[in-house]
Amino acid sequence: MAILGNLVRLTPLTLDNLPAHPSLEISVPRLRARPNSQASRNESGAPQKTTQRLNGSETDTLDVNGRPNIGPFIKEILDQAVTFSDDTVQNDFTPGSEKSSKPSSAKVQLLRHEITEDQISQIDWINSKVPRRIVDRNLETNETWFARRSRHVNRQEHGTAAFAEFDYGLRVSHSEHEGEYTPDVFDTYKVMDWAVNDDSSEEESNFAGYRNITMSKAFYSNGRNIREGGSALKRKKPVLGVYTSIERCVLRADNQIEWTMATASNARGWLPMWAQKMGVPGAVVKDVGLLMKWIEGKRAETTGNWLARTLSKDT
Repeated sequence: MAILGNLVRLTPLTLDNLPAHPSLEISVPRLRARPNSQASRNESGAPQKTTQRLNGSETDTLDVNGRPNIGPFIKEILDQAVTFSDDTVQNDFTPGSEKSSKPSSAKVQLLRHEITEDQISQIDWINSKVPRRIVDRNLETNETWFARRSRHVNRQEHGTAAFAEFDYGLRVSHSEHEGEYTPDVFDTYKVMDWAVNDDSSEEESNFAGYRNITMSKAFYSNGRNIREGGSALKRKKPVLGVYTSIERCVLRADNQIEWTMATASNARGWLPMWAQKMGVPGAVVKDVGLLMKWIEGKRAETTGNWLARTLSKDT
């Protein structure tokens, strides 16, 4: 079993666990900050956005205020996610049955895994590559993970999609696109983002093996929706649940796209956990067909190469 990471967890990241941002100017207890580290701040940008570099001082784990620097923070999250997807899901999850998810032509395999409270309590939260402080130890609860895996022909045709279509639907503007193809998502609202600037050419823009990096953090919990929501539904006071997921698409040597998604959540509120667990497997299987349907709709509404036209319009 792979070592459990301290960042990709159901235990929520607190504000002081996040990289510097103009909207997060709060007192942060120091966590082994290096004296020669320098925080990279956007002094003149809008209050809801910051740009930080991946090179230079960003190789230090923490800035002078004890916040994680953006580069190590992103790299460690991505490394933990890849390890979880490629190792933990592959070796520790219990495989279940295969399901259909129309109009997808690919079968979807369900998997499940329980990470116990005892295993969570053994995570070294502080002495990890990117340390984080856990304020409330009662948050170290067990995690029930559900996962799905499907393999799709890399073609632009009915029932499947090309790798570029997967990339556009799942990575580019992820929250907005998920809101478009998932009926249960009634709103997506970006509060902050960290625009990464590496000041390098495209060839040099690989950061420790990763490219096209963006990071955003969205909150629906500050009460603004009650005053400013665009509909009665969006003005309701939300029940604040917790949720984490890992999504990974890999183009294999046989020209098959392997799509893996793993998620753990707790909706809280009045719905007991046993009832929540009953609904998750069906929902994660359904998402495969919803994405295929959304992609086919995009093809139908755009003549010619819909993806090239859409990307050109977006930029």
